[in-house]
This record gives sequence, C-alpha cells and structure tokens, in this order.
Amino acid sequence: MARRLAASGFYVLLPNLYYRLGVMEHGPPPLPTDTEGRRHITHMVSSLSVPMIMDDTKALLDYIDKQPAATTPGLGCVGYCMSAQFAINAAARFSDRIVAAASVYGTGLMTDRPDSPHLAARQTHAELYFACAEIDEWTPLSTIEALRHDFAQAGVPATVELYPDVEHGFAFPERATYDEPAAERHWERLLALFHRDSR
Repeated sequence: MARRLAASGFYVLLPNLYYRLGVMEHGPPPLPTDTEGRRHITHMVSSLSVPMIMDDTKALLDYIDKQPAATTPGLGCVGYCMSAQFAINAAARFSDRIVAAASVYGTGLMTDRPDSPHLAARQTHAELYFACAEIDEWTPLSTIEALRHDFAQAGVPATVELYPDVEHGFAFPERATYDEPAAERHWERLLALFHRDSR
C-alpha cells in the first residue's frame, strides 16, 4: 500500500505501530479458527492507544521536516481497520499540518471515549473521507448511518461512502475478502483526495 502511494508521486512514511512490543515476524492473518493467532493479534491491537500514536506521529512530522524530498507543506494520512482512528485523530491533533485524512473500513469510529474519531473529526479543517464496507461485523450499517447523521448534525464536511456487497478488508490483495473493483475504487478516491489537497 505504501509503495503504491509512493509510486503515485507522494513522499510516504509507513510507521511500525508495534515497535514497543519488540521485533516480530508475521505471516498471513490468522484464520477464524486460529484461536491463538487471533488472541495474539488482539493483544497487539489492545497495546496501542491514541495518545501513544499521536506521540509517534509528532516524531514522524519532526522527521519529515528534515527531509528535502518532502516539499509539500500539506500532509495526508490514511488508516485501515483499527488504524483509521489514528488517522482521524492525527488530522485533529495536527490540524495545522494534516490537510487530508482517510479511514478505510475503520473500526471504533463512534465510541464513548473523548478521542473517538467521530468527535476528532469536528476538530480539524482537513478533508475527511470514510470508505465503509457494507458487510462489516466491526462497523455495521447502523454505525455508518449514525456516523453520517452525526456529521450532518455537527456540520462536519466529511464524505462517508458505502462500498456495496464487499466485506471488511476488501482493499488488501492478500486477504480472503479482497475485492479488486472495490479496491481500485478506493485507490481512485484516496489518490484524488491526496492530490487535491497536496497543491
């Protein structure tokens, strides 16, 4: 995913969100029947928090500022699945730097936490895009509709797009749920978003 963004002309940083857990090698995502594998993934995901990732994002921004190749002042970020919450929060926390942010089949988009993405979206002027899978046990249609309603009520100019007949994970080629037409559609939207806001 990072290589494709870079090949489209962007300076790209891909953070290792799990460096605090040490060096790890991973194979394919665990199958639903792989209880131990899924428990390991859950442990990894639960080890993260928005404040931790915002600290990491600050370090990434400091690094970018020292790179001559990164010449555009406006930055973009994208998060897939559980990392979508970090992309939207980064757009809020660093609203003076991040001008575009995307959530692709994001999870935890509406929670009761103060750093819930639906609340963070109100704190940024960045252009926001939410790509949502129609078949998604982590973000069901009821949540997507509630998100749309909340944005409309709060006056958040975010685009929430439903991808019909596809499942969570549709953009990753190595996933069983990969759907090429939907994946290519998400790339069109994502690249247009970043090109539009990088000028």
